[in-house]
Amino acid sequence: MVARVAGVALLVIAILACGRGGSHRTATGAVDSALPRAQALARFRRDLPAVSALEGGATSRDELVRHFIAALERRDTSALRSLTLTRSEFAYLYYPTTPQGLPPYDLAPDLMWFMLVEHGTKGGSHALQERGGHELRLLGHRCEGNPSREGENTLWGPCLVLRLGERDDTIAERLFGLIMERGGRFKFVNYANNLD
Repeated sequence: MVARVAGVALLVIAILACGRGGSHRTATGAVDSALPRAQALARFRRDLPAVSALEGGATSRDELVRHFIAALERRDTSALRSLTLTRSEFAYLYYPTTPQGLPPYDLAPDLMWFMLVEHGTKGGSHALQERGGHELRLLGHRCEGNPSREGENTLWGPCLVLRLGERDDTIAERLFGLIMERGGRFKFVNYANNLD
């Protein structure tokens, strides 16, 4: 496990060291580390269907959280996947306006997607192991702070799920990452959480 974490950390450092927007090999095999942001995004979008709106998800934050809890209780990984951003939604809707993809950060789309997927997969696995297959007795949820506006996207988080514990006490825990709203549809950016 330590070796895997160290390997991921080295990969992230190596990609970050490549500079703005990403890197690619030239015809001579040399690494060009100054790939412009627009070109890095075009490469990332290659072979992805273009999208202009979120598909699936829910029509409100409350509905999204209810769907998430129901899928978790059923251990329904297909339903859980349908509530998060797809690669196309990330490429066309989320990445273009997120501050991490813009100056001064200029995080390349492939690196940002990799990090979202890694953290989300780890969080989702923990949520399934720790909370999956059990009645969670959802009371609601609470998002801290004001939402942030990024282009046409509104993002909420961090958010806490409120549920009844075994002793009928109220438990508040973070079981997912940011919630994104666009055009009246809501999805999770990923399932990064505080269960580890």
